[in-house]
Formats: sequence, structure tokens, C-alpha cells
Amino acid sequence: MTKKIFFFIVFALIAGATYSQKSATKFVVKFKDKNNSPYSLSNPSAFLSAKAITRRAIQNISLKPNDLPVNPAYIDSVRNAGATVITKSKWMNCVIISNVTPTIMAKINSLPFVLQVDSVAKTNKGRGKNEITNSTPKKKVVAVADNQGTKNTSKEITTYNYGSGYNQIHMLCGDALHSQGYDGAGMTIAVLDAGFQNADTMKVFDSLWVRGQIQGTKDFVNPGGNVFAPGISTHGMMVLSTMGGNLPGQLVGTAPKAKYWLIRTEDAPSEFFIEEYNWASGAEFADSVGADVINSSLGYTVFDDGNHNHTYGELDGNTGIATIAADLAASKGILVVNSAGNSGNSPWHFIGIPADGDSVLTIGAVDAAGSFAAFSSFGPTSDGRIKPNVMSQGEQSVVASPYGGGVVTGNGTSFSSPIMAGMVACLWQANPTLGNMQIIDAIQKSATLFNNPNDSMGYGIPNFCVANLLLSGLPIHDFDKEGVVNVFPSPFKNNIYLVFNSTDTQTVNIEMFDITGRSVYNKLNQTRNIGINYYSIDNIGNLAKGFYVVRLSSKNKVYSTKVMKD
Repeated sequence: MTKKIFFFIVFALIAGATYSQKSATKFVVKFKDKNNSPYSLSNPSAFLSAKAITRRAIQNISLKPNDLPVNPAYIDSVRNAGATVITKSKWMNCVIISNVTPTIMAKINSLPFVLQVDSVAKTNKGRGKNEITNSTPKKKVVAVADNQGTKNTSKEITTYNYGSGYNQIHMLCGDALHSQGYDGAGMTIAVLDAGFQNADTMKVFDSLWVRGQIQGTKDFVNPGGNVFAPGISTHGMMVLSTMGGNLPGQLVGTAPKAKYWLIRTEDAPSEFFIEEYNWASGAEFADSVGADVINSSLGYTVFDDGNHNHTYGELDGNTGIATIAADLAASKGILVVNSAGNSGNSPWHFIGIPADGDSVLTIGAVDAAGSFAAFSSFGPTSDGRIKPNVMSQGEQSVVASPYGGGVVTGNGTSFSSPIMAGMVACLWQANPTLGNMQIIDAIQKSATLFNNPNDSMGYGIPNFCVANLLLSGLPIHDFDKEGVVNVFPSPFKNNIYLVFNSTDTQTVNIEMFDITGRSVYNKLNQTRNIGINYYSIDNIGNLAKGFYVVRLSSKNKVYSTKVMKD
């Protein structure tokens, strides 16, 4: 069984649950059409939230037939034939069923609107004694009404104490966006994962619960199940902590003010094709509730049933069920962020599904110094596209401890993906009228290897300060002259950021003076490459309030600008 949940903690995790091997086959029933549906594209509020409708309107996206739910009469007919309907997918126009005998199968195949029936899984019917499926969490939330038609992206500036989690945010210039008030407020992130054990009781998520940022949960593996239950996977909890966690002095996530939907699509102990259909259903649900961003630290290559194994040739962006669903989610205006995978050192080597999607922002992993993490999966796609798209820290990432308190470090693109997804939400908060593909384009253009992408690092490590400047209308990559693009923020508290366009690889001096001319900061002979360069002046919060001059000296010119300390 391939490892499709892309992480590993640097010490051994305690096994959470056992399952018996009794099995019964599950099937997907595909329908020919949506004829005579009670739903209509003229009344989208019957199947989409106001936020989902508004997201489409902002991006000039029209409703399409695949937005219509599966015809309920078709579902009833399958159920009346004797099958148990587990879940459904409107984008794939199908239902997943179980408890099927040969007689029931014959009845379903005889229905005039049934196109095809295929096997997708074997059901793990028995649960080990360590898995408690009926426990009630202290803060269980199934749904929270959030029908606002527009994003509330007004910013409130909060000073964060990132602790040991600072590097994974600072690497992306995320702390600078936070300091400008862009920390995910008004944005909604859907997390598709394998379970969120104890995320309802852990201190790292207290602020999410107190402020009502957990919008709800949905379980597509065990419909109606408790995604926080003891014995369920902790993977999604750790993923969530890199975005929404808040333990001052230890870990602050990349989008601490965003809202979250926690959606279980992955059955961690097994690997069956049904999980791609679960992924599709989860993405559809995220669309319907108005999510702006999807994070998926999941991927699919080979299965327990080898008949469904993928090949490298299928990584073409058009074949995998989860890939098709991911691109459909993007076509609805959602920005889909997905892990590249941890197969860099394995025989598979390449990314998985749905990371091959042409509208998916696929994230590889680097270490704390920004160097390629050897486990991170490679591109390109089988049709030759650059993958991964960009990189963030996935080696020695700081995440919430699965043991209920504090933080640990872990490795995997499971963590580089949500670190990026949180920053995506912050960048979109700063530019709420733009479309998802415009956001992706700016992120790629801001990255370190934009002019020379490769199959391991893609376009490199993005800089969200530069991306934000790009989205503000500055044609940074069209510059043919040397110049300082921006120095910000002013007033500042603890950091100042410079963006500098260089026409040559050269050394520069970066200095800062008070109004008497006294030097309060200097870094000499700093190497800067051709193109856009970013520099941060850090840990200057102890300076007295007042005005200062920041000076950058290149081999050609000297640039100075005045800033104010608040």
C-alpha cells in the first residue's frame, strides 16, 4: 500500500486503531444524465450557499449542469433496489453503494438511467476495540450557518509570537503579510484529510473555537461519523495546526484568522479507489459551503486492489477521478492546494493524483534552509507540465503534537502544503476581487526559480510580499532597470522588508540610520541575483519611536527612503 498521507513525524507515533479484515465490495453507480431533476440552474440557492454563488460571481463563473445535484429519483431507485447508498457525487454524476447481492446488482443494471457500475473498494466492516466511533467530543460541530454572500476581508492587525514555527512562515514572507493585517480573516479553507483526532479539545485550537472559526465537519468515509474521535487519524489535526494553530511562543499557523471546514475523505488504514470518489465528494461539499481554498495533503498512485493502480502515463491532468474533481473545483473558483507527495526517494518517484491537475497548486518540500527535501516527489506530469508548482518548508516543520500538548517537528509534503494554503488565503484576503488563477500566477512569478523552473523545485520558493506587490499592479518582471520596488511597512514595529530589482548578480549593502546619522543596522556585501530580490531587516523592535532612513547601496546606485517606527 502506497503512503498517500504525505507525512512522517520524526519519532514513532503510537498506533491509533486496528481493523478486522472482513470485507464486502463497494461499487460506484454512474448515471447517464440528470434529466427531470427537481433542481434548476435558475435557482442555485437550492444547492449552493450564498458564499458559493458570490465566489462564482466575483470571478465571472457561470453555473453549469455539473453544478446540479444527482437526480434524487435516481438515488431512490438505486436504494429501492436494495443497495445502501453511502455517498454521491454531482460532478461525477454517480453514487457509491454497498451491501450489494447479485440480485440487487441485476436490478441496478436494469435501470434505464444507469450508465455503468464498477467496483471501487472492499469495506472494512469490523472495527478494532481501540476505535471509538460513537464518542461525543466536547465541542462537536456538524455545521455552522455562514451564508454571507461576500468575504469580510477587513483587516485587524495582530502581533504574533511565532516561536519555533517562525521559520516556516518567514521563509514565505508570511510574517510581513500578517503584520499588514492579512492573516486569513474572512477567508474559508476546507481541509480534506483522514481525521482530526482531538482537534476539538486541544489548546492549540482554542482560539479557533472561541472565535467560531470552525465552521463544521463532514465525514465521507463514515457518513455521520465524528472526525475528532479517539482512534481516528491525527493527520488532519497536525495539518490544521500549520494553518489555524495558535500557541503563542510555540506555533502560530499561516492563516490564524481564517475559517475552516474539516472534511474526512481518507480512510487511513486502507488504500482503495473509493477514496478518490470521497475526495470528489469532499471537494463538492467544500464548493457548496463557499470555501475559498482547499488544502489536500493526500495523493493516490497505487491501491490495495492492484486493478485500480495508476501509471505515470495517467498523470496527465485529465485521468484520475480526484484530479478531475480538483480541476472542477478550480473551475468553480476555489484555489486547490495539494501535496506533491513523498515519493522522491521511492521507485514511483513522481507526484500523485490529484497533484497533476493543471489548475492545482502543487506543493513540494524544502528544509529549513530552503534546500530541496530528498523525499519530496518530482515532476513533470506525463504531458510535460512543471510540477511541483512551488515549495515551502516540509522538513522539520513545526506542528501540533499528536499527544495533545505542545509542538513537535515532522517531515512531509503533508505539512508544506497547508503552510502554503494558509498563506494563499492571506494573499487572497489582501486581493479579494481577483480570481484563483490570478493568485496562483502571482505566487509562481514571485518564486525564486520563476525564470528557470525544474522538476524538483518547480518555480521555487514563493515570496508572498512580492506576490502581493505583483497583484497590486507593479509589473516587477517587466523591469529592465535596477530599482527598489518597495520598502514596507511604515510605520513598522519589529521588521522592515525590501524588494529590489537587480539587473546583475552583485553584492549590495543594506543599512539603517536614525535621524542623527547613527547606524542602527547594517548588512554588508549581501549577494543578490538577477531579478527580483527580497530582504528583511529583522528584530528591530527595540528601536525608539521616530523616523529612520533605510539605505541600499548597489554597484550602480544608492537608494534611500524614510520609514517610521511606531
